[in-house]
Amino acid sequence: MNNKNKIIQYNQLFKVISLVKKTNKTIVLVTGVFDLLHQGHIKFLQKAKILGDILLVGLESDERVKQIKGSNRPIEDIGKRIENIIQLPFVDFALALPSNFDSIERERFICIVKPDILAVSSHTQHLDKKREIIEKYRGKLIVVMKRDNKYSTTQIIKNSKY
Repeated sequence: MNNKNKIIQYNQLFKVISLVKKTNKTIVLVTGVFDLLHQGHIKFLQKAKILGDILLVGLESDERVKQIKGSNRPIEDIGKRIENIIQLPFVDFALALPSNFDSIERERFICIVKPDILAVSSHTQHLDKKREIIEKYRGKLIVVMKRDNKYSTTQIIKNSKY
């Protein structure tokens, strides 16, 4: 598969997911920032992929990252972050999440994708709410990795020229 074919436009999500669902493959969803892709991100995504057949990665928009991480982030814009993610051979699809990706939009997204598994790390915010939403659509939330402070974009930034 050409790596560019891994990128889904948000307005094409329903169409692509409908086609994938017809194959009866297990869909694993992860969402995150993935700024300055590092070994911690890669390990997390590999562990998520092991749980199913199709790994869908939703990346937070630049606007949301600024809200979540601060005005000096992201270091890499959404285009670069998606480009990095689709280079990973175990990532099947990636998309930019909308700037208004609040709890209402998150539930709408989960309703469209209906992933079998929502893979998260132990330090994921709003874990209980995410579990409640994913279970509402008959999916399962699985913590695939504990926080490892030696892998951190914030730490990379502190230790470098960024």
